[in-house]
Amino acid sequence: MADLNQMELQNLRHLIGAHETAYQKLNTFSSQAVDPQIKQLFTKSAQDALNTKQKLMSFLDN
Repeated sequence: MADLNQMELQNLRHLIGAHETAYQKLNTFSSQAVDPQIKQLFTKSAQDALNTKQKLMSFLDN
């Protein structure tokens, strides 16, 4: 993969931060949910946000 320029790096950091924030919020919502289906929805969404964050971070390793 080609090296990232400054703009791409800045955008990548922004996306990583946004997915981390989404993960944290969804985890909190999941822990507060009473309905099992809603809890499961928040848990899955939190895991999806974490997975996406990790995929984005892999671009920094290359």
